[in-house]
Amino acid sequence: MKNDQALVKASDFPLALVLLTRLPVHVSSFERGAKAAWAYPLVGLLTGGLAGLAGLTGLWAGLAAPISALISIFILTITTGVMHEDGLADTADGLWGGWDRARRLEIMKDSHIGTYGVIALLLSFSGRWAAIWMLFETGPATAIAALLVAPMLSRATMPALMSALPQARDHGLSHATGRATPATAALGVGVAAVLAGLLLGWGVVGALVWAALMTLAMGWLAHAKIGGQTGDILGATQQITEITLLFYLTI
Repeated sequence: MKNDQALVKASDFPLALVLLTRLPVHVSSFERGAKAAWAYPLVGLLTGGLAGLAGLTGLWAGLAAPISALISIFILTITTGVMHEDGLADTADGLWGGWDRARRLEIMKDSHIGTYGVIALLLSFSGRWAAIWMLFETGPATAIAALLVAPMLSRATMPALMSALPQARDHGLSHATGRATPATAALGVGVAAVLAGLLLGWGVVGALVWAALMTLAMGWLAHAKIGGQTGDILGATQQITEITLLFYLTI
């Protein structure tokens, strides 16, 4: 297993589910680690599909669009165990609350949440609620496409950053998982882009541009502030990209 160089294995998707969600999935080994990162977009496709189905069920049951949007956000949140939201809060606290690299990493490791983290979460949940609300009012087809594409493309940013940036610390979840190779990152982006293209048609071009811009911005910020990426940085990038894409898809 330690010499396993296969680009894709059937066990990659279950491993990605174990790493990124709280769904009841069992894997016998974590050896593949970052080699399974190409499957992260498929995790987004699944969680987004569950969220979209739950929200549409609410609409079909006669609930108003704002309530149905809250149901979708609830599903998006509980399926991941608020892992990415935690990363967003820790990133906001660390990058803006610390005065040097060591202090920023120390703050990001602290389980307590600070002012920047609270504000980031308020904006995150408010932004997603507003965007999904508008999507449900636009129409069920538009909403379900957006709730599939945004979580999927936003998780393609994670292996991309894992490959492009060094690990900022020598411990933690990101370090334990390892660095994705360029081939793994490219496969993840390719899978997400093809599936998004099937759902959006030519609209996928704009979605890919926005996803790339958010990834570049977060990568630059992380490199400038802490010299690399952590699990918190990956989670924050996923969240910011997802929100950006949801708003883009309301247009």
